[in-house]
Amino acid sequence: MTATPSSSPVRLRVAPSPTGDPHVGTAYMAMFDLAFARQQGGKFILRVEDTDRARFQEDSEQQLYDTLHWLGLTWDEGPDIGGPYAPYRQSERLETYRPYAERLLADGHAYLCWCSPERLTAMREMQQKTKQPTGYDRMCHGKTREERAQLPGFTETPVVRMFIPDDVQLSWEDLVMGHTSAPRPDDQVIVKADGFPTYHLAVVVDDHEMGISHVVRGQEWISSTPKHLLLYTWLGLTPPAFAHMPLLRDEKKAKISKRKSPWAKLTWFRDEGYLPEALVNFLALLGYPPILEADGTEREVFSFQEFSDGFAWSKINKAGSVFNLEKLNWLNGHYLRELGTDDFAARLLPFLQRDGVLSGSPTLPELGRLQRVAELVQTRIVLLKDATPLVAPFYVADDDLPIADDARAQLKEGAAEVLDAAVAALEPISGSVGLPDGSGVEWTHDRIEAALRAAIVEGLGVKPKLAFGPLRTAISGQRISPPLFESMEILGKASVLARLKRLRASL
Repeated sequence: MTATPSSSPVRLRVAPSPTGDPHVGTAYMAMFDLAFARQQGGKFILRVEDTDRARFQEDSEQQLYDTLHWLGLTWDEGPDIGGPYAPYRQSERLETYRPYAERLLADGHAYLCWCSPERLTAMREMQQKTKQPTGYDRMCHGKTREERAQLPGFTETPVVRMFIPDDVQLSWEDLVMGHTSAPRPDDQVIVKADGFPTYHLAVVVDDHEMGISHVVRGQEWISSTPKHLLLYTWLGLTPPAFAHMPLLRDEKKAKISKRKSPWAKLTWFRDEGYLPEALVNFLALLGYPPILEADGTEREVFSFQEFSDGFAWSKINKAGSVFNLEKLNWLNGHYLRELGTDDFAARLLPFLQRDGVLSGSPTLPELGRLQRVAELVQTRIVLLKDATPLVAPFYVADDDLPIADDARAQLKEGAAEVLDAAVAALEPISGSVGLPDGSGVEWTHDRIEAALRAAIVEGLGVKPKLAFGPLRTAISGQRISPPLFESMEILGKASVLARLKRLRASL
């Protein structure tokens, strides 16, 4: 079976099922779809395959839109924006599938099956027990309803099954896997008892009707490809080119599952504070090599545009790789540090609001302070959510600042003396905001540091490594905090002195 002629318009689709939180594999496939579509000047389509009504979840479709938009994987046609091949939800296309099923029945390529679920379960159990190949035994093939009703395990509502011929073609040329073959399939159900098509019929009909030129999907679908190629042949349709992508695997090299791994859910990455550009870069590296520079060196950090511009199916790693969160964290840290301060602060804001550090409607002074604090924490976090404990002390009333147990526990015997010296050294420095032109400001981190070093390191003889621990605890309430002197500058003289005196009074 050959691929769609190259003269056909390039059209690719991602077709997830709305059965819970969107799977990270959906973004993985969508990214390769979109990269090739954009490179070729083609179209990328989002289609919702919602025929599994037992697992359907009402809010899942909106989550799908939200997460793919968050990643910047935008589509040209879909249920939410329409397009020339609407509707794009399978549940709204039932009348489209019916003529195809009827044609297959009329041509003898499919037949009605009245076997009850109980009979099918017993059949499979017997096959396994006697170590026979599992698959439907064709009890219903060639029988009328009346004839089948005389036999055990009959149900009134039939399904439609494919009749797989002995000479079914089992191999094809795959864009990723090369010459590929799969085991002989059994007589697959293509229309369920509720009248909904199964994936196998619906995907073939929809891909044909929507002019899909390339089908990108996981390697777990290799076993289904002979069924799909057979349907294309029976219906007289030209099949698309197939690209079976390596599976995303967990640390045990098993296919990742939403039941076992929270990071199998796309929403998890957004909630944890990963940047979308870092996640897209990471997903590309799971199935694709780094960019090769002119001098022969490899570059793992690249934009989606670069990925799309140089995309080639031949470069895809057939084996794939393990989902390594450490690599993703490294990439995320890199992308965080590359952001401009305004952009970084804007991305922090939703997490600070979620965690109660700032309200849903922060004031202009609060936002101004966030700009300054953001510069201090940008190089110290890996995920956006990591900023919350570092930023929170800048928005807490001085007398409400919690002192963490581990921060208090590290205070040495001379902490009180250090705090007294710090207060005495800082009192003479003016906390004035200065003149309108910005001059005349004394309360700067340089001035603060110089005064404290003179008073504590030189005056008390405390080693620099130990000198400022008590001050850090007083100012942030934590053992680890943003740069101390810059934090003091941002908080202002009144808050700094209030916090130093508060901790001193508790010792």
